[in-house]
Amino acid sequence: MSDFFNQVYEVVKLIPAGRVTSYGAIAKYLGSPGAARMVGWAMNASHSHKDFIPAHRVVNRNGLLTGKHHFGSPNVMKELLENEGLKLEEDQITNFEERFWDPNMEID
Repeated sequence: MSDFFNQVYEVVKLIPAGRVTSYGAIAKYLGSPGAARMVGWAMNASHSHKDFIPAHRVVNRNGLLTGKHHFGSPNVMKELLENEGLKLEEDQITNFEERFWDPNMEID
């Protein structure tokens, strides 16, 4: 499990500021398309990782901030994303398609 988590973290570290991806896109990139939930578990555990993991840039497939409760305060994830230029309404990224970062397309 920790090897999978570390692979997830390496992908998440590549997401540029102002862009987001989904749990499922990361799972698919890692060759485990059915492991979106495990990517979510990795994001939940990322706060204890020795390196900074920009977990706020990983959302669900519809652009919803489903992991917002793991940031200490429910507004932290939203504020981090807004500070990077993303637009949100009711915990959903309104410009999701425009800001979506697909590791399958972006990573060589």
